[in-house]
Amino acid sequence: MSERPFKIAVSNESLEALQQKLALTRLPDELDDVKWDYGVPLSDMKRLLARWKDSYDWRKYEAELNELPQFTRDIEVNGFGTLNVHYLHQRSTDANAIPLLFVHGWPGSFFEARKIIPQLTDVSPEYPTFHVVVLGLPGYGFSEAPHQKGFALAQYAELGHKLMEALGYAEYVTQGGDWGYVITRRMASLYGGTHVKAWHTNCTLAQEPGFAQNPVLAFNHLLHTYTPFSPYSESERKGLEHQAQFRSKGTGYSVEQSTQPQTLGYSLADSPAGLLAWIYEKLVHWTDKYQWDDDEVLTWVSIYWFSRAGPTASTRIYYETHQAKDLIDQPKVQGVPMGVSYFPVELFHAPKSWMHTVGEVVFCTEHSSGGHFAAYEKPDILAGDLRRMFGRGGPAFGVVPGQTGYAA
Repeated sequence: MSERPFKIAVSNESLEALQQKLALTRLPDELDDVKWDYGVPLSDMKRLLARWKDSYDWRKYEAELNELPQFTRDIEVNGFGTLNVHYLHQRSTDANAIPLLFVHGWPGSFFEARKIIPQLTDVSPEYPTFHVVVLGLPGYGFSEAPHQKGFALAQYAELGHKLMEALGYAEYVTQGGDWGYVITRRMASLYGGTHVKAWHTNCTLAQEPGFAQNPVLAFNHLLHTYTPFSPYSESERKGLEHQAQFRSKGTGYSVEQSTQPQTLGYSLADSPAGLLAWIYEKLVHWTDKYQWDDDEVLTWVSIYWFSRAGPTASTRIYYETHQAKDLIDQPKVQGVPMGVSYFPVELFHAPKSWMHTVGEVVFCTEHSSGGHFAAYEKPDILAGDLRRMFGRGGPAFGVVPGQTGYAA
């Protein structure tokens, strides 16, 4: 269980192999004037591939990434042996800081947290500070991938909890979006009260209410669906429209990764152009007009290309959770304060009343801009929400005994 400092060190041979792959790229044709209608435009791909092949400097960004406090540790997961896990661990200089576990999703990585870490660990008498741990999910980035089938939410939750315990944080809070949301939800369910003292998410996903469990919510949704008398606010109505559009036109990736990840994986592992298009589409569609710099995109995708297990491993969480039926009929998390931050271009946008069926919501904010990768797109806003939730006067102040986030 001993911690080992980690530095990214991609070999020269791997860099040369990438250049050879890029030089042999064969691009598809494109219809006239389709823009994003059919997927990533050919013009965008040509520009990004040319940059990646001719002038993108991985070594520059590798050095920047190595300024982050990176470590690895062996963690045993019941029934799955020991996995060597990569993570970031930035302690605040304040001994009273609140331990916080940040969990990313797909197609993210530890890279998502790089902007928010300094904000959360900043020390000020005006707001709380945090000891931040960023879990690199197994199969993502530089964490070892599971070697057996069946590694689903319970196992991700167990691993995240054991990491926090190994770091000396027996009691802690969590933040997550995308898969980080469902993993930290399972952590709150399994370890809530004793270990997980509160949880926060920017993924506003909840099951549509049924009459058996929530007749009032179900009736209100029928009013919204079939009559002009919607009980929802304007932002909630827009959110449901956005969610419906995503479910209709944006979930093909999820169906494939949930059913045949290995078939897709040959393309992702062999073709840097294929991997780039697969992820770049999500970076554009899932953010709120975020102005991506080409090198940002290429660094994000390069972490997948140079990842320890290769990019295919990251997709298997879809298959395993689908097989385990992990996302069906999840019970409400009881006894653990929950915080929710709404961003308008988040993929899922459940009405606020629905989120109360997920957990005991004590903190809820709604923002006018921002998308799926909140920690990366809007780190100041997300950090501000966490400060308000856990700060003096906030609904989760002092949930970790002795760790208020303020100097004594």
